[in-house]
Amino acid sequence: MLRPFTRLVAAVATVAISATAALSAPALTPLVSTEWLQAHLDEEGLVILDVDFRSAKGGEKKEAAKPTYVPGAITTTYPGPWRSEQDGVPGQMASVEGLETYLSSIGINEDVAVVVVQSGENGTDFSAGTRVYWTLKELGLSNVGLLDGGMRAWKAEGRPVRHEAATPDAAFFTAEPDPTLTISTDEVAESVGTDTVLLDARPASFFEGKAKHKLAPRPGRLPGAVDLDYNAFIDVETGKLKSKAELALIASVQLADKKANIVSYCNTGHWASANWFVLHELLGYENVRLYDASMVGWTLDPKRPVLLGDGTKG
Repeated sequence: MLRPFTRLVAAVATVAISATAALSAPALTPLVSTEWLQAHLDEEGLVILDVDFRSAKGGEKKEAAKPTYVPGAITTTYPGPWRSEQDGVPGQMASVEGLETYLSSIGINEDVAVVVVQSGENGTDFSAGTRVYWTLKELGLSNVGLLDGGMRAWKAEGRPVRHEAATPDAAFFTAEPDPTLTISTDEVAESVGTDTVLLDARPASFFEGKAKHKLAPRPGRLPGAVDLDYNAFIDVETGKLKSKAELALIASVQLADKKANIVSYCNTGHWASANWFVLHELLGYENVRLYDASMVGWTLDPKRPVLLGDGTKG
């Protein structure tokens, strides 16, 4: 058993080591270029997190049979440990305690810089990356970036790859959740009919009520919502985001006020994370929250109103 003085010395040493690790980790911007990442592959304190997005239909890896990774990358399965059913609503952010344990097991804590890498094949894969990014930020991690264009851009540019992921070292992570990044169903209900902008990230067919998610009891949108299809931000030719000027122009059509209270939603909080990322992390919209439950959670209660394409109630 350690004496009080010995315990104090050990605690101070631990803090000192953590501070040194934090200082050695590179500072990231929200959007990380392929050029930057290649130049910093061997940087101490950098964790490259490859998102292996598996479809809900059978869980097959959405990549070639022989996977490729950025050198030194560790891999995570999405939705896997990132999402679970909470309060009867499927697809929610997993418990904070569970995520603390998981992130600790793959070497992620507040002392490292994390670059999230998604496949870059389409908008849904891009959103898997932004959803993981949002979760890390929601848990209190600040030094996080998303690789622009993901593995699609990385390979197209002939950058180095490996066919095996790295083995992570364990760490210790304690979350400090950020309540400003998320919003509950009850809070959304209170926002309907106010100045809060309810921003629907889904394609038009969902917004108009012609299509619905298989887990949503009813089609439709939140009353008073405006639409901004998350796909509009992506350059389909490269898988990268469009220029910042183009992003700003696209967003300004529906969102003129950067100080407005904005709720980004979709079916399950997946696509909505892409709009949250572009608006909050890249364009400087100050008050953007992600509605995790989105339309699947909203429509579980038949008393909650929805609107269809012609403005009638669904």
